[in-house]
Amino acid sequence: MTMRTMTATDASRRFSGLLDAVAAGETITITGGHRPIAEIGPTRRRTGADLRAALAGTTPPDDAFEKSIAATVSRLSTDG
Repeated sequence: MTMRTMTATDASRRFSGLLDAVAAGETITITGGHRPIAEIGPTRRRTGADLRAALAGTTPPDDAFEKSIAATVSRLSTDG
């Protein structure tokens, strides 16, 4: 995996090319004031296992929350 550095100004001016490089697997460090401020790289595909791991140990929603969500979804379905 390749890594390069560019200024925030260059990243802004060449954003489309920056995204093409990231899509090709490159990770780019963005600098501002001669110091690293961001790193842009390819994302990884998320899976159900990732979601289960992220939610492990969290308390399930209570009945009131579940009813509130159901009511909201119902309104979305009927309003448009």
